Amino acid sequence: MACDGFSSSVRKALGIAMRGVPFINRSVNIMLRTPDLSAIHDKGNAGRYVLIGPEGPWASLTPADGTRWRLMIHGEEEDEPLNIDAAAEVRRAAGRDFDFEILSVGHWVRRRMVADCYGQGRVFIAGDAAHVMPPNGGLGMNTGIADAADLGWKLAAMHHGWGGAHLLASYEAERRPVGVRQCDEAMRNFERYGARRAVPGVLDETEQGAKVRAELGRRLSSGNRLAWENPLHTHLGYRYDGSPLCVPDGRPPAEPEDARDYRQSSHPGGRAPHAWLADGRSTLDLFGRGFALLRFGRAPLDLAPLARAAMERGVPLEIVSLDDPGISALYERRLVLVRPDGHVAWRGDRVPVDALELIDRVRGALH
Repeated sequence: MACDGFSSSVRKALGIAMRGVPFINRSVNIMLRTPDLSAIHDKGNAGRYVLIGPEGPWASLTPADGTRWRLMIHGEEEDEPLNIDAAAEVRRAAGRDFDFEILSVGHWVRRRMVADCYGQGRVFIAGDAAHVMPPNGGLGMNTGIADAADLGWKLAAMHHGWGGAHLLASYEAERRPVGVRQCDEAMRNFERYGARRAVPGVLDETEQGAKVRAELGRRLSSGNRLAWENPLHTHLGYRYDGSPLCVPDGRPPAEPEDARDYRQSSHPGGRAPHAWLADGRSTLDLFGRGFALLRFGRAPLDLAPLARAAMERGVPLEIVSLDDPGISALYERRLVLVRPDGHVAWRGDRVPVDALELIDRVRGALH
């Protein structure tokens, strides 16, 4: 499994192309140290300051800890790194001279690209080797970690001998659409943030300049609220619709208009819902060691066929009985089968007629 970044030598050796937008802009990161930055301005404490000039948003300033800061300057040059006077840019950001120390200066390119495929043969790629996106919204690291979680349990299944012949092929089928989805949301966040649009007169100390600043403030306040608030649905609401490992049971829930609006559902392919158990654990703590079959309610159900089928195929399966009406309503069915990565593989109100076929499907043995 190659997690060697956008310039992945493994991906290139496999001949896998990346497609999308190879250059959005070039940014320069200036790391600096100063004892008390808040003492030299009247803007209050914040997690991010967006700096705007007549050319539009030209930089952002974010804290790394109590004394270290990152000034990120946006550039438009594609071929060469920006040649800048780092100290002068820091003074421009603060609007005055003050005591500071430059720790480092580096540059990087903002892109939106996804690999044509997520591996070949026995070799797979993940993280920035498979997808690269603007950092706006903080989606890149979470997407890469989810790649590893998806492929990790499948590799473990093959290692322990219960994974089916088509299990590893499902990695790309499940994760590549998510990579495209997350890249698209990151681009939307970048545009909300205010991709380089000129603002003539924004610094003018005139009545017209005041109007320009007021209108800009309203626009950025509205756009940035969407861009920087946690887009929970983007982070948690992706589903593996169409996965060969999941058994669909009707139309999936509609996508919310607002990416911050995450609504839990036990629909196959989606993330199994979180709820607090009586002992203080989360339902999520029940997952991760193998497959988990959640049984809701007190009415008797004969689960022996599923247990025998899992045992026959060597699939690790733990049956968990839950008698909480609230959790039962959240999970919507009397039986919910959850994969080792916490995604729902199947749900129903009774054991399927062919329990062995279900087990073969969720372990990747069926084409």
